[in-house]
Amino acid sequence: MARELLKGNVAFAEAAIRAGCEAYFGYPITPQTEALEHMAKRMPELGRAFVQAESEVAAINMVYGAATAGVRVMTSSSSPGVSLMMEGISYIAGSEVPAVLVDIMRGGPGLGNIAPAQSDYNQMVKGGGHGDFRMIVLAPATVQELIDLTVDAFDLAERYRCMAVILADGSLGQMMEPAELPPMQSLRPREERPTWALTGAKGRDPQTISSIHLIPEEEEAFNTELQAKYATIEANEVRFEEHELDGARIAVVAFGTSARLSKTAIAQARAESIPVGLLRPITLYPFPQERLRRLADEVDAILVVEMNAGQMVEDVERVTQGRVPVRFFGRTGGVVPMPEEVVDAVRTLHDELLTGAPKPDAAPRTTAEEVPA
Repeated sequence: MARELLKGNVAFAEAAIRAGCEAYFGYPITPQTEALEHMAKRMPELGRAFVQAESEVAAINMVYGAATAGVRVMTSSSSPGVSLMMEGISYIAGSEVPAVLVDIMRGGPGLGNIAPAQSDYNQMVKGGGHGDFRMIVLAPATVQELIDLTVDAFDLAERYRCMAVILADGSLGQMMEPAELPPMQSLRPREERPTWALTGAKGRDPQTISSIHLIPEEEEAFNTELQAKYATIEANEVRFEEHELDGARIAVVAFGTSARLSKTAIAQARAESIPVGLLRPITLYPFPQERLRRLADEVDAILVVEMNAGQMVEDVERVTQGRVPVRFFGRTGGVVPMPEEVVDAVRTLHDELLTGAPKPDAAPRTTAEEVPA
């Protein structure tokens, strides 16, 4: 297949189609509306289901219904739209049906703005809706990876009967890069859908899919089964990238766009003989805990870079358990940090290590308010 210049939103929509997506339900919201527009054209052309729902609440419940029939189904939205979907997402988790969600994050809270941010980490990685459930969360950093992970998301969702999430931001959704689309997969025949799917009861006993367990002991037993499934996911599906970590004394931990710009910052810092590298989680859930624990014993300090006020940094602190200093640099509200700002944070941390004590102006966490104008 030849590479072509593709916008991120169009790329993941077409990737989903080629991965066998049979139904798409969504509602327009920037900065991902091009995905819905692409689906509105392509899905009817291919004889597949497309509905622009009256709201995000309606869209996620349509996804729930289609998922119970065993079809490959997805939706996409952006931060406040995803927030509206949380009850339906919890029902999907409680019913153990597979579905794919793409979240192209924007500034918040509230309606915020349409600029890129990473402030959905907590609502996606920590489950979002009510109940003790998890979603597989994949964080691409390039348009090609956005394509590849969208295809993987359908397979992972079906393998574990859960929701798989692509968590990107407005930069990646609007960005255009050369990328290669996968070949078109054939749709799965109705008779080959999973045995649990609701495809009609002709010739077999009727069955139901539900998320309600009125007896507490039964609900607890179900939750115990869910946690066992998540343990299997954590054992088998961790993905991460290492960049310039060989011999590094400082490790930057960042995902998505923050990781992408951190690579530029790392090149600049290394030109100044600062030994710094990058650990990029690709799966935010399951989080690369074991690699991070080992990394805490290999480096002198960790700098977490995010486009939020500090969300993934809490997981880094939880995993490292104080064995190594953890510092944070973030911009909020849809402001994308410049690589030079990350270099400055790396320099500050490097100086702190050389002197053996934090500088008076070096707080453990740096937020946008502390960044010089």
